[in-house]
Amino acid sequence: MKTIHQLLFVFCFSFFSQMYGQEQKYNGNPDTSFETARKLAFNEHRKQAQDTLTSILTKYPDYHDIRSFLATTYAWDGNYKRARKEFSYVMEKDSKNKSNWIAAINNELWADSPYTALEMTTTALTIFPDDAEIMYQKASAQENTNNPFEAIKTIDAAIAKNPTNQKAIDFKNSLNQKLRKYSIGIKSTVDLYSEVFDPMQYHTLKLSHITKYGSVIAKLNFNRRFNTNGTQIEVDLYPKIAKGLYAYLNFGLSNSAIFPHFRYGGELYQSLPHSFEASLGFRTLQYSTTTTIYTGSIGWYTGNDYWSIRPYITPGDGGTSTSGALTYRKYRANADNYLSFGYSMGFSPETNQFYFDANDAAIINLKSQKINVGYNFTTSNNKNAWGAQFDVTHQEKSFAPGSYLWIYSLSLSWDLKFK
Repeated sequence: MKTIHQLLFVFCFSFFSQMYGQEQKYNGNPDTSFETARKLAFNEHRKQAQDTLTSILTKYPDYHDIRSFLATTYAWDGNYKRARKEFSYVMEKDSKNKSNWIAAINNELWADSPYTALEMTTTALTIFPDDAEIMYQKASAQENTNNPFEAIKTIDAAIAKNPTNQKAIDFKNSLNQKLRKYSIGIKSTVDLYSEVFDPMQYHTLKLSHITKYGSVIAKLNFNRRFNTNGTQIEVDLYPKIAKGLYAYLNFGLSNSAIFPHFRYGGELYQSLPHSFEASLGFRTLQYSTTTTIYTGSIGWYTGNDYWSIRPYITPGDGGTSTSGALTYRKYRANADNYLSFGYSMGFSPETNQFYFDANDAAIINLKSQKINVGYNFTTSNNKNAWGAQFDVTHQEKSFAPGSYLWIYSLSLSWDLKFK
C-alpha cells in the first residue's frame, strides 16, 4: 500500500510539473514581444526585457536577433559571462553576421579581456576584410594589451579606408597623447636567510625606450652580497624581426667579483597558432671560466590568462644540470596589470644569486625549490606602474650537501612613463 502511495505521489508531481512547464512556455507573436522588450531595455527596465526575451527563446531558440540582443543587455549589466555564452551560441549558428561579431567583441573589451578580444578581431577580419569598425575594435584591444605602436598601425589603416571616420581619428589623437615612448624605473629586492648568510640586496635603475623596431633597456645594477658591494652595466634589446617573430639580446659588463665580468645572451620568440608562443636561446656568464646556459620557453595565452614553462640546461665538467620554472599570470586591463604565481625547481646560475666560478662548479647541482606571488598595477592614467613580489626558496647549502636553508625575498618596483 505504501508503494502505491509513493507511485501516486510521483505521478502527480510529474503531471503538475509538466503542466506548470507548459503554462510557462511562450505563446504569442515573437516580433511584437521583441519590440516590447527592446523598449523596456532602452527605458532602464532591462530585467523585465530579459525575462521577455528569455521567454520568447523557449519557443524560438534560433531567433538569433533576439538572442543577440539578450546577450547585449547582459553585457550592459556587466554580466559578461552570460553574454559570452549567448553570443557563442549565435555565432556558432551564423558566423557571417557582422553585428554579432561587433557586439561579442565589445563584450570582451568591456569585460577587460583584451587578449580574447584581439583574437576575435583577427578572426573577424578574415570574414570581413578591412572592415573599419572591426579594425577600430582591434586597435582598442591592441592598446589594452600594451601594443600602442600596433594600435597606431591598425587605426591608420582604418582611417585610410574611411578618411571621414571621426571616431577613428579621435581615437588616434587620444592614443598619440597617451603614447609614452620612454620610461624610467627602479627595482629593489632583499633576501633574508634563515641561517648562515646576512641579508642580501639587489637594486636596479633602468631607462627604457620603445621604438617601432623594438624596445631598448639600459640598466645599472647594484648588489650587496656576502658583505661585498658590486655594480654591473647591462643592456637588453627586443628587436622585431618579422610578423610574429622577435628576439631578445643581452649584454652586461662588471669589474666586481659578485657579478660575471661579462654576460651576454640571445633568444628568438615565435608566435604559434592557437595563441601559443615558443622560444629558444642561451645565456653566457664569464667569470674566470665561462658557463653557458641553454634555455627556451613555451607560452600560452588563453583569454586574459598566460602560462609559461621555461627549462634551463647547464653543461659542466661535473655533468649537466637542469632546472625549470612554471609561471602563471592573470591579466586585467592591460599588460602592466596582472597577478602572477610561479614555481621553480633546480639551481641555475642565471636565476640563483650566488658566487659562481670554476672552483664552485658543483654548485649547479644544488637542489632548490621556489614559489612566488606577485602583483603589478598602474595608476588611472597608466603613467606610473607599480609591482611587488614575494618569494620563498628552499635551498640546499653549497657547503653542506643534503642540508637546507630558507630564503625569503621581497621585491618592489616602480616605473614612470613619459614622452
